[in-house]
Amino acid sequence: MRSFFIITDLEGPAEVDSFKQTRPGDGTPEQIQNAKERLAREVNACIQGIRYVYPDCRIDVWDGHGPGGLNRENLVGGNYLREGHPYKELKGYDALLFVGQHAMAGTINAPLCHTYSSRTIAYYKLNGIFIGEFGARALLAGLQNVPTIFLSGDDKAALEARMFIPEIETAIVKHGLGIESASHLSSDKACSVIREGATRAVKRISEIPPFSQIASPFVLEIGYLNPLQEGEGAKGPTVERINDRTIRIYGDDLRDFPV
Repeated sequence: MRSFFIITDLEGPAEVDSFKQTRPGDGTPEQIQNAKERLAREVNACIQGIRYVYPDCRIDVWDGHGPGGLNRENLVGGNYLREGHPYKELKGYDALLFVGQHAMAGTINAPLCHTYSSRTIAYYKLNGIFIGEFGARALLAGLQNVPTIFLSGDDKAALEARMFIPEIETAIVKHGLGIESASHLSSDKACSVIREGATRAVKRISEIPPFSQIASPFVLEIGYLNPLQEGEGAKGPTVERINDRTIRIYGDDLRDFPV
């Protein structure tokens, strides 16, 4: 039986372009709930697109937004996952897909762009290459010989995906105009392009190679927006503190890194 893994985030759906819609401490419950419902519609559209080709496949969906971006009861046709980092163990899956993805921190005119933490992280560099959540997780999959075949989100996130994986299928649901500004498709149109893109992606699995061009040993440099206080940041024998805003982590297995 075919099996697929979907990683979701809350910053990438159409009609979401304010941190008030993604950060519970900044927005109202109504704003957050509205964004979650839009994401769920797009995830369900992706599931429909996959099942058009493989109606009996297994689809696992990981809610990758820090405070939670999906309501389990809104997911249709997929298995909701929340705890831990199940995307670090993808052997046995046929492919990885992203829905609701944003660009990495520092990307010009990319709505809600960040790398893991929008409040604390300035950048990630892996073996000297700037990388965000998409690239790091696609690499985790690729090192397990699992291809990343699809991404939906804003136009800058799609460009980032194609930079790492030129063959990937993308569905652009909004065009970024600034950190909290975008021109959006309607939710119905966004779901349509996602559904069609996911169908194309699963039909093209054999044409999309796993992303594995960054090889072990790994050096992950993390730059922070503010000086690290005493006790903050990763610790241990594999961690080097470069200055009060920068650390480097060394290792051979990417699954051991904060990605």
